[in-house]
Amino acid sequence: MNRLLMIVALAATYFVFAMLLNSVAPVILQSMLTFGVDKIATSTLDACKDLPIAITSLCVAAYLPRLGYRRAMILGLGFVALACMAMPLVPGFLTTRLMFVAVGAGFALIKVAVYSSIGLLSPQPSRHASLTSLLEGLFMLGVLSTSWVFSLFINRNAPGDPAWLHVYWLMAGIAAAAAVLVACARLDESGAHGAEVTAGAPLGGMLGLLERPEVLVFLAAAFLYVLIEQQVQTWLPTFNREELKLPVTLSVQLASLYSGALAFGRLGASVALRHIYWRNLLVGCLVAAAVMLVLSVRASAGGASDWASLPLAAYFPAVLGLFLAPIYPTICSTMLSSLPLEKHAAMTGLIVVFSALGGTSGSFITGRIFAATDGRTAFSLGLVPMALLIGALFWFDRRLRHRVAGQPGQPGQP
Repeated sequence: MNRLLMIVALAATYFVFAMLLNSVAPVILQSMLTFGVDKIATSTLDACKDLPIAITSLCVAAYLPRLGYRRAMILGLGFVALACMAMPLVPGFLTTRLMFVAVGAGFALIKVAVYSSIGLLSPQPSRHASLTSLLEGLFMLGVLSTSWVFSLFINRNAPGDPAWLHVYWLMAGIAAAAAVLVACARLDESGAHGAEVTAGAPLGGMLGLLERPEVLVFLAAAFLYVLIEQQVQTWLPTFNREELKLPVTLSVQLASLYSGALAFGRLGASVALRHIYWRNLLVGCLVAAAVMLVLSVRASAGGASDWASLPLAAYFPAVLGLFLAPIYPTICSTMLSSLPLEKHAAMTGLIVVFSALGGTSGSFITGRIFAATDGRTAFSLGLVPMALLIGALFWFDRRLRHRVAGQPGQPGQP
């Protein structure tokens, strides 16, 4: 029962940050309408959250076993609740940037704490992969709900009305409730105490992991994946509005289906991985995603104004998420399961850093190309990192199997 309560607490915490982190897409659109900023300025919002994620993770990841994973989660949730309350109280694009800085710093604590806690709750590789996919699937459900929640606060008749900022009172309340839930849960963290050996030298554990070739290849794969995912997720509402010519509210709501597809794909992957070798599944998904991306940039909404008039082609970008979904949790779980528990915090710190850099790169590059050309060209260039990711997956699989040869029970192995 206590294990179940802790899993629920992890899910609630992850759900809150899913909503806040992935509110960048609707906030970009609303910032242009409310604060009068351009695409170049709004393209920095991902950096406002991702760079603090990377910096905070590098600085504190190795200290979290000493601080305690539960305390870290409560600290991150409380910090973000205060930042959310500042949005409606001091409206402005500067406040928006600072809010995302706070969300990024808080998420660095949360991500390391949650991923490290998975190893304590489910040390067996198969159960580790299952719980990771479950939490990442719930994370995407949080992302899905974000677009719908934000759209409820947008004035249909005056999209630039700052009343949409009141959504952050709701976000602050949810974060506070999640903090209470984490405080009520219990977690035996004694298994992570070995990580305290490197706590006095925060970068030591991470640098030691970087000496392993399979870790380097894995981090490259994680970077490329997040670059692709954020490229689509961050700019899809704007793509829907400017390329498909859809109304603002419908553009945001339709983009939420991409997150729903990611959630469904990750939950389904926990079942598929029991029968299909992980590398084969992910490569097949990437090939399908490439095909769907080509169809997406050729799509047309035909002047649709509501859900009833949307053509099938308008849903292609959302379906893209279904095929991208299994990649991230599967490679992360495969990497973490090959390491002892005391190295999970340091490894998760590296995951957070490279994921943040990938997210920032994807959003920044896409925003620049979007502004200079158009959304179809910007999205089409996603085929390049997809091709590189396929190569990285084959390389990662070969390096990892070489290192863990003879060790049974690895997730997804035949």
